[in-house]
Amino acid sequence: MQEVALELPAHSRVADALAASGLAIPADAPCGIWGRAVERQALVSEGDRVEVYRPLLVDPKVARRERFARQGARGTGLFARQRPGGKAGY
Repeated sequence: MQEVALELPAHSRVADALAASGLAIPADAPCGIWGRAVERQALVSEGDRVEVYRPLLVDPKVARRERFARQGARGTGLFARQRPGGKAGY
């Protein structure tokens, strides 16, 4: 993860922020502001965090299934870390 602090003129767009960052960002990379996907023509406001999203290397569902297969049923789930004989969170 890289962070670049920028000062941009009023009415700047996401594309302007990406260009001003000086980072090598692919033209087809999806972008967002504070975790919400937006087009590159969207306006940015003061204090906005412009984000560039990269593709996932592993599908999260597949990774979870593989982790479950490795750990087995006893090492996963909501109550895997409870103390024996104790009440959880009470």
